Amino acid sequence: METSPEHKKTWTFLTNHARVLILIARSPDIRMRDVAQEIGITERAAQLIINDLEEGGYLTRTRVGRRNTYTVDPDMPFRHPIEADHDVRDLLALFADDIAHATG
Repeated sequence: METSPEHKKTWTFLTNHARVLILIARSPDIRMRDVAQEIGITERAAQLIINDLEEGGYLTRTRVGRRNTYTVDPDMPFRHPIEADHDVRDLLALFADDIAHATG
């Protein structure tokens, strides 16, 4: 059964949480507005995701003047039991340009 382009389901393999983590790993001093714009979500959604990642121990937020800078903990495991034997370093190695810089 063939599906026309306007009826195709749009889905992706990565969640917005993964996208935010990757963006922050690439640019630790990225602004919330830029995270939201890059991913295509609201600033509020970006803020909630960053809060989730921080509460989960995946990010550390540091205030520098009027801006935030972030540090990613690459040794944190994936959250789902099926992937728990991998850490986010594996994800960042695939998608972050400069893993050494990205993870502090």
